[in-house]
Amino acid sequence: MHGAGNDFVVIDNRKGGLPALDWGKLADRHFGIGCDQVVILQNSDKADVLMRIFNADGGEVESCGNASRCVAWLIGKETGKPVRIHTLAGVIEASIAKDAQVTINMGPPRLDWNEIPLSEPKDTLHLGIASDALKDPVGVNMGNPHMVFFVSDALAVPLATLGPALEHHPLFPERANVGVAQVDAKDKITLHVWERGAGLTLACGTGACAALVAAHRRNLTGRKATVQLPGGVLFIEWRESDNAVLMTGPAAVSFKGEFDPDGFAG
Repeated sequence: MHGAGNDFVVIDNRKGGLPALDWGKLADRHFGIGCDQVVILQNSDKADVLMRIFNADGGEVESCGNASRCVAWLIGKETGKPVRIHTLAGVIEASIAKDAQVTINMGPPRLDWNEIPLSEPKDTLHLGIASDALKDPVGVNMGNPHMVFFVSDALAVPLATLGPALEHHPLFPERANVGVAQVDAKDKITLHVWERGAGLTLACGTGACAALVAAHRRNLTGRKATVQLPGGVLFIEWRESDNAVLMTGPAAVSFKGEFDPDGFAG
């Protein structure tokens, strides 16, 4: 499946039987199936489904907005109802429209230095990190840690070159997703993301949420904006009434198939 080009291998393990595999090998685009993240569905006593997420490097992560939309679409097609998804970052809620657009309530952003988390106390609105033309990002946690830089031309930033070192910046003990945001209007952002454990990605849902939150905190946008990513458009709203961030965007099935788990033994 994919959400705006951010692609996933989704394995339904609600009936059990899936062995522990080398998720990084499965995600490899040359020697495996190929994806940004592997998503495992399991039963949950807290929600409709438990979603576990493994990045292309094999490491497990707490949250993924685009994967959440894909899973919500799958489960919603089964039940015909709004969907609750249990993630390592908590339980999130989703609703599905007729045109395969899915809205996820990502909950409130976490903005204190120890919630992101950072390795030392910092004003998260001005982290002071710099790399080449990138300077002074905003820190946001949307279920996973983000640093968001604001630039005049997102396309001109060599994020493939700068991203790896920034991901491992010592201020972020759990590593960071790195967003480069260009504010085009009060309600429009262009965004490129270096995703922790996955690298450059066509779309990052939590990154889009973090970009809108960071932009509004810097008084660059309102509380609603379309976020243009290389793979498509997401609509983000940071609600004032309950502090929740809502993300709306597409979910699509690319293909279904089978694989031999013996070839990916962990």
